[in-house]
Amino acid sequence: MTLTIWTYDWVPPPPRGHVRDIRLRWACEEVGLPYSIATVRFEDRTSPDHLARQPFAQVPALQDGEVTLFESGACLLHLADKSETLMPRDPVGKAQTLEWVISGLNSIEMVSVPWWVIGLSNPPENPLEGWLASRLSRLETVLSQRDHLAADRFTVADLLMADILRVKKLRAALDPYPALQAYTDRITARPAFLKAHQDQMDHFAAADAARAK
Repeated sequence: MTLTIWTYDWVPPPPRGHVRDIRLRWACEEVGLPYSIATVRFEDRTSPDHLARQPFAQVPALQDGEVTLFESGACLLHLADKSETLMPRDPVGKAQTLEWVISGLNSIEMVSVPWWVIGLSNPPENPLEGWLASRLSRLETVLSQRDHLAADRFTVADLLMADILRVKKLRAALDPYPALQAYTDRITARPAFLKAHQDQMDHFAAADAARAK
């Protein structure tokens, strides 16, 4: 059965390439899972139909037969259950992958996103700078000792963490962390990411063309 990934029909240029349906596209491309893209009009993101899929009026959402999920982390774990490519089946490898997926969401992104939002106003000093630095330095220590986060190979944990680290403003803050720079470069050079990224960019470019008519 073909999976359906829900995203917006259009977004303004700045977030393109980073809208989080890209995480699901990337996971499907890594595994070779067939999927289709369904859209909700950006202006209709608070409509009852979309809120039934995603109660916070965001994207992505994932439809897999009778199963519907929201939140990119939950969707990624659901997809990872479909293939050992993304989630090891041995207990140790699976546990390592799960803990690093959750740490990406809770220990890194939970700090980096508010740090980025505060930075939009160009304050004289970002109060989250030290907190972010402490998290990145600890992740730097881990990735200076190995190429991947879990199971000695690429997993869904690397997919998620690299997508978090590649955000433009955060990526620019990685100068003191050479292992994180190399890691992000290496993981986002994977063909599955490059295809998912281009597909998302093409999706929104087509929306521009349609709106211009």
